[in-house]
Amino acid sequence: MAGWTIWSARSRRLLSSRWRLLQQPEVRGGVSGRRRLCVAEPGLRPRRDKFGGVSLHLTQLRSPESLDQAAFGRWLQGKCLLLEACGETQDRAQSDQSYTDTDVSTTEIERAIKQWRAEGHIAVWLHVPILQSRFIATAAEQGFTFHHAESDSATLALWLAEGCSRLPVYATHQVGVAGAVLDTHTGRVLVVQDKNKVRNTAVREVFEETGITSEFKSILSIRQQHGQPGAFGKSDMYIICRLEPSSFHINFCQQECLRCEWMDLTELSKTKETTPITSNIAKLLLYGYREGFDQIDISMRELPAVYTGLFYKLYHRELPENYRNVTDMQ
Repeated sequence: MAGWTIWSARSRRLLSSRWRLLQQPEVRGGVSGRRRLCVAEPGLRPRRDKFGGVSLHLTQLRSPESLDQAAFGRWLQGKCLLLEACGETQDRAQSDQSYTDTDVSTTEIERAIKQWRAEGHIAVWLHVPILQSRFIATAAEQGFTFHHAESDSATLALWLAEGCSRLPVYATHQVGVAGAVLDTHTGRVLVVQDKNKVRNTAVREVFEETGITSEFKSILSIRQQHGQPGAFGKSDMYIICRLEPSSFHINFCQQECLRCEWMDLTELSKTKETTPITSNIAKLLLYGYREGFDQIDISMRELPAVYTGLFYKLYHRELPENYRNVTDMQ
């Protein structure tokens, strides 16, 4: 018996450090005194964010395939830094087709940038679909830099405010989710011998990889590792969940697992033929199995978010009923 691990389903997600966002100055409204500075590309509607930046999506262009790099460069010089911050003048600008790129001089651009900075505008976001990647080099010549990329698009940013850019970094953490499936009736735990890392959520992947259906019960533990090579040098958070099986017949995926079986939890907690994290989780499960899972579980409650109609999940140690209704306490 070698290399056993508590069944582990890993789901990778990149998370941004949200505290950085709170450092962004608030946008201050203002209306440009000159209509010439409000010219906008037909079909392109810049959007302001709550941090004082504006976003441009090239997917909104009516005929992006007909736009060459030279024209795009002229457009960036004359338009990108001249986006109107006030909604009423922005609407008027978008319907005004009487001005062209050549109508905006360098002096006007400099004046517009100065005015925008005085009004609190701090950045421009440029969203480029992968099929329009030819425009990225042109944007870079105007000072844009990469911020992040997805499978089908890249997002570039241009910092307008004084000093070093304070735009939030795109991702600082990678998150993995693992499922420890324990049969509380028999004291057996589901273990596998991996071929590859599994990268999806615990309950679904437990079924897909082992054929076992299960139910989420709690979070047991969270491991954090900085500078993880498998996460491109980002921090890695590994969340281990306690699952309870509702079926027991194993039909494992031979592409992902070499072996899969139910093993006695006490035996797994004693073996040295496993990883340190599996050994520790097995001992944690054994403690909960013998002394009560309320001693180890991190429970979940769904609560209403500040955004209407949305909810979030809050994980913490179980709160006694009398503390949930603390207003009733003496």
